[in-house]
Amino acid sequence: MKKQFAVIGLGSFGRSVALSLESLGGDVIVVDKSYEKIQEISDSVFFAMRADVSDPEALQSLGGRNLDAIVIAVSENLEASIMATIAAKELGIPYVLVKAKDDLQGKILKKIGADAIIYPERDMGTRIAKSLVSTDFTDWIALSSEYSLAETVIPDQWVGKSLMELKLRERYGLNVVGIMQGEEVDVTFDPAKPLPADCIIIVIGSDAVLGKFHSRV
Repeated sequence: MKKQFAVIGLGSFGRSVALSLESLGGDVIVVDKSYEKIQEISDSVFFAMRADVSDPEALQSLGGRNLDAIVIAVSENLEASIMATIAAKELGIPYVLVKAKDDLQGKILKKIGADAIIYPERDMGTRIAKSLVSTDFTDWIALSSEYSLAETVIPDQWVGKSLMELKLRERYGLNVVGIMQGEEVDVTFDPAKPLPADCIIIVIGSDAVLGKFHSRV
């Protein structure tokens, strides 16, 4: 059964998250008060609805109790973020991720029940810096102050070997969460299947482990 997500607010961050979740196999529901933004994305997601994001009934009408997670991406409107966060928690949505523009907003949203806070503008700066330093990775996304998700082309010596053979968790402390070939991402890759040439592996690990990864291979 596919996981269901909701993304509230279709600024550049919300839109990017929604499209990424959909491409990774989720059913994504988006909500925004802008008719134009809803029209632009409606053909690319599971369901798109124009509504006031601060209205609790908007979440209820989406069947909020069936959602696995919700991303509230309206940091330019703190009141709307607060109302949407409260409504999401009252509906019992298991995981509520909220975008904040600064630490003060983040603390407020945490106090009212947000499970996690993300600071896209600040995190983007960190991401760019890490990608410049760690040129062996094609992408690097900070998940917390200590852990990141990274993408890397598999080393030549891994081609034809399976994830079970490579034992990346035991040997390197890395968890493989997906395999990418071209534009296709497989998050249910058979660990006993040989890895194809030129594929990209998506891994999660501590920043310390990721920083030393290629020197240890």
